[in-house]
Amino acid sequence: MDYFIIVVTTVAGLYFHWWLYVRIKRWMDRDLALALAGKDEQKKAFMLERLASARVQKIKRRDLPKWLEAAAADYPGR
Repeated sequence: MDYFIIVVTTVAGLYFHWWLYVRIKRWMDRDLALALAGKDEQKKAFMLERLASARVQKIKRRDLPKWLEAAAADYPGR
C-alpha cells in the first residue's frame, strides 16, 4: 500500500508540473502576440488568430517570435 501511495503521488506531481509548464508556455506565447499588437483591439484579435494559426501550422517555438513579428508587420489595418 505504501508503494501505491508513493506511485500515485509521484505521477500526480509529475502531471501537475507538466501541465503547469505547458500553461506557462502558452501564456508566454499569448503575451508575446499581445505585446506585438500594442493597444489596438482589432490588432490584438488579429494577432491571437495568427497565434492560433501558428499552433495549427506547428511553427516551432524558437521560430515563433520572428513568425509573429512578420504577422504583425503584415497587419492590414495600418
